[in-house]
Amino acid sequence: MGRPKQFEREQALQQAIGIFSEHGYEGSSTGVLLEGMGISRQSLYDTFGDKRQLYLEALQRYTSDNVGGLLRALASAASPAVALESLLDAAVVQALADPNPRCLGISAICEFGRTDPEVTALTERAGATLGAALERSLDQAKEAGIIALDTDIVMASQYLRATLSGIKLAARSGAPEATLRGIASLALRALR
Repeated sequence: MGRPKQFEREQALQQAIGIFSEHGYEGSSTGVLLEGMGISRQSLYDTFGDKRQLYLEALQRYTSDNVGGLLRALASAASPAVALESLLDAAVVQALADPNPRCLGISAICEFGRTDPEVTALTERAGATLGAALERSLDQAKEAGIIALDTDIVMASQYLRATLSGIKLAARSGAPEATLRGIASLALRALR
């Protein structure tokens, strides 16, 4: 009988997400990952496979959790107007909640661009899921007269996705809460 694992898998995965978010794939050595995750080399291989498989699982979990939080903000709103406000507020709150704001999704896109098919598939799937939800909310907002009738819904969705990324990048560069909320407010005004 093998020795039982001496670590909590989910906690180790969350630590890996933080390390990869901070240092990227190439900048995160196996040694740094093992130390940060509090696991042995054998536990890494037995539980996650290799560094690459760990990265892909971390990216999958991060994008799923991140997009899921934004989708919940959209879905829980009482009206189309509140949905867009809730979405942007959730992005600001999320950025402010992290003492060292970072985004593994943005990091993956910056590091790999479109050169890695598996990474591209993960980031595109997350983007498509968020984009579809944004388009539905924007359509509802258009029907309710909250945004202009001539608004291109696909472009508006892309604009909101860029704004969400911009909020994360601004937070990482040290922007204060007032700046992040100002970005969100301007994005809403631009759509009306």
